[in-house]
Amino acid sequence: MRTAFDAHLHIIDPRFPLIENQGFLPEPFTCRDYLDSAGELELKGGAVVSGSFQGFDQSYLIDSLQTLGPNFVGVTQLPHDTSDEELLKLHAYGVRAVRFNVRRGGSEDLSQLDYMARRVYELAGWHTELYIDSVNLPDIVPVLAALPAVSVDHLGLSQDGFHHLLALVDQGIRVKATGFGRVTLDVPQALSAIAAVNPDALMFGTDLPSTRARRPYHPADIELIYETLGDWLADKALYQNAADWYLKKR
Repeated sequence: MRTAFDAHLHIIDPRFPLIENQGFLPEPFTCRDYLDSAGELELKGGAVVSGSFQGFDQSYLIDSLQTLGPNFVGVTQLPHDTSDEELLKLHAYGVRAVRFNVRRGGSEDLSQLDYMARRVYELAGWHTELYIDSVNLPDIVPVLAALPAVSVDHLGLSQDGFHHLLALVDQGIRVKATGFGRVTLDVPQALSAIAAVNPDALMFGTDLPSTRARRPYHPADIELIYETLGDWLADKALYQNAADWYLKKR
């Protein structure tokens, strides 16, 4: 059994608001469903990530963090005019990052990236996450390179933009080793290249329940990471890098 901090998971609880996104409304995937689905892992925590279909709702996220317990943190979507009081309240519940869903929408506009990323970091030590195709990174590279703490989901999705992502890794950007069934790149090659630039950059996540992915997460994805990186780098990617990123005090 592999020890892991699951850096990317979704909880879809129909007791809380859900918004149809691009004609899609996901099936339920509760905390119990998640724990059952990740049963092959020795979970030491994880990051519950708000999806496009959850918009700015925080009720499901607060409930999920209270249900999953210690060392599970939240990655939320917020409007730019969220009050300091609300941010600190969410921090007390365990939220540790704000997400910009460029790929699917449902989050704040990218024009607010610089303002929001700096604000949440200075106020609460949060980092900023981007669901974005790496071919679109050049438009925001100057902003991203200057921000204090940023991660990019799903290996940046595409081969065509991978060199842009790799250049940002060299400047401290973290990358989620998630969604292997979503990407259009060579996963082992991408993992090796990122780890070679920065051994601390990769953070494994199941991406459960893998909504809209061509292929859902499978435990074989973890073994691919070990076969590609070797034990030391794979152990870092599966647990230590994400635990340091999400749980350490800033």
